[in-house]
Amino acid sequence: MTPSPRSDTIDAVANTGADLVVRARRAVVGDAEIACSIAATDGRIVAVAPYDAKLAATDTIDLADDEVLLPGLVDTHVHINEPGRTEWEGFASATRAAAAGGVTTVIDMPLNCVPPTTTLEALRGKQAAAGDQIAVDVGFWGGAVPGNVSGLAALHRAGVFGFKCFLIHSGVDEFPHLDPAGFAAAMEEVARLGALMLVHAEDAGLVDDSRAKGTAYAGFLASRPAAAENAAIEQVIAEARATGASTHLLHLSSAEALQQLRVARADGLDLTVETCPHYLFFDAEDVPDGATEFKCCPPIREASNRQALWAGLAAGDIDMVVSDHSPSTAHLKRAPGGRSGGDFGLAWGGIASIQVSLPAVWSAARLHGHDLCDVVRWMAKVPADRVGLAHKGRIEVGADADLCSFAPDEQFVVDVTHLEHKNQVSAYEGSRLFGVVRRTWLRGVPVDGAPHGRFLRRGQR
Repeated sequence: MTPSPRSDTIDAVANTGADLVVRARRAVVGDAEIACSIAATDGRIVAVAPYDAKLAATDTIDLADDEVLLPGLVDTHVHINEPGRTEWEGFASATRAAAAGGVTTVIDMPLNCVPPTTTLEALRGKQAAAGDQIAVDVGFWGGAVPGNVSGLAALHRAGVFGFKCFLIHSGVDEFPHLDPAGFAAAMEEVARLGALMLVHAEDAGLVDDSRAKGTAYAGFLASRPAAAENAAIEQVIAEARATGASTHLLHLSSAEALQQLRVARADGLDLTVETCPHYLFFDAEDVPDGATEFKCCPPIREASNRQALWAGLAAGDIDMVVSDHSPSTAHLKRAPGGRSGGDFGLAWGGIASIQVSLPAVWSAARLHGHDLCDVVRWMAKVPADRVGLAHKGRIEVGADADLCSFAPDEQFVVDVTHLEHKNQVSAYEGSRLFGVVRRTWLRGVPVDGAPHGRFLRRGQR
């Protein structure tokens, strides 16, 4: 439902003024698109008023007729990689890219940095490395790896938003995966803590890396079949049932798994599911051989699978869409000259995408009959709610004044040289997309000057 403006708060703003008023003929508020004026003071929204309300403010912005006011997006799946692999991506570049894409909150993954965020000391080191570089608000996931179950409680007390684990090799040796016994023990501890476990679910026994060698995308796709995802998801569901742990399934690629997930959720399991823009935008049939920019794990699958994922989103079987921004250097993607014959067996498996996630999802969503309210729900409100940030990802009184102006009908062609990502390699290079983010505000301040992002903790208000 769309909240009704409160006359007392509107009168107060009219009399005393606000720091910022944004007037929009179109704004996504609640589950509807309305005309309104948003007033913010001290970083919080203090009024959602009718468009023509007379509100006093230090700064008043009138959005153009072709712009829609959206809440800042919340991306809970971002690999920033600093410290240790800062040449892949860093806090400064990743958060600038986030802001340029309308993302005002990111939760950083615990791996690809060195050391990984599997100890309290490593978390403190990551926060020190981020320092005053962050252009948006940043929180952190902890990692569950063999041998650190006893240390999860300390990370939980320090405010991480939950724990990530792998059921298959993670791609980096310093973040090993959990075997079945280790996964069961970690899930028991997560349940005891009342925390959230995030799972990369692929079954190593059904993955054949030898088939990925060479330039053929078909070989890479065959090396990581849907059956590997489906089997691992069955294991995740079994442990969630056994322990009662709150569980989140990362980057769903296989639409075949939706039925077993549907049953598990109907049985009352606290299990949420995400998918990613690249699974909703690209088809395996269109990935050129040698185009290792498209390599990710689990892989981009066939067009029929993509359509089934869209159906899962529409039905509510998939809760959210997050980027899984996982960049590397051009050399590691084995494509220093663009799409020029990379080896899928050798290339890094990750897609750089945070700056273009919103237009990529919107471009595909509009073709499937969805509106911006759906996109905001998938990419802002639901991710925020799942990690306990009820003051993020929405336009309502009391929420942080994290906002972006979005021109949904403006088109552009992705040019990687214009992206804020540290390395100019992306599967979206050359794609024509709908939707341009024109301005972003973090807690009512434009994100176009000195970084003013803050660290976030679980349970923080």
